[in-house]
Amino acid sequence: MTKEDRKNAYLYCKFRDEQFALYDEYAKRHGMLMKTLLVANVLFYAKEGMTQTEICQRTFQSKQTVNLIIKNFLSASYVTVTEVPENKRNKIVKMTDAGRDHCEKVVRHITWAEDKVMSMFTPEEQKTLIDLSRTFTKRLTELVNQEGSEMEESEGGVL
Repeated sequence: MTKEDRKNAYLYCKFRDEQFALYDEYAKRHGMLMKTLLVANVLFYAKEGMTQTEICQRTFQSKQTVNLIIKNFLSASYVTVTEVPENKRNKIVKMTDAGRDHCEKVVRHITWAEDKVMSMFTPEEQKTLIDLSRTFTKRLTELVNQEGSEMEESEGGVL
């Protein structure tokens, strides 16, 4: 690992953190936590609703976090929760008209901004960005999940 590798890893992670902070600030400006915004976003576009498990998978959040957000949405009448007839343990969460009205402006604006910035790249740049981000995430996941690795010591990292 070179000094340039470390510098570029720092810069990439700094940009990622800047994006997270941007989403967090945007959500707060609209009276939400970022995790609530993420759930509102997936539910807004899931016209037929989705299970809490699907929400967890789409937003990369824990069951507990999603459950708490759904309870808050339910108490505000922003969602309905109905059992799936074939499997009563699964419940479909669907945004109500009141929930859609409450979230529409916020969700549509952030989606528009994401789509607009992506459209500013050429198709080749879009593909490169997506491919490299996917590869970075996959490799980072593999390395983070390596428990007891000697790599930290051999690379001069701090344990």
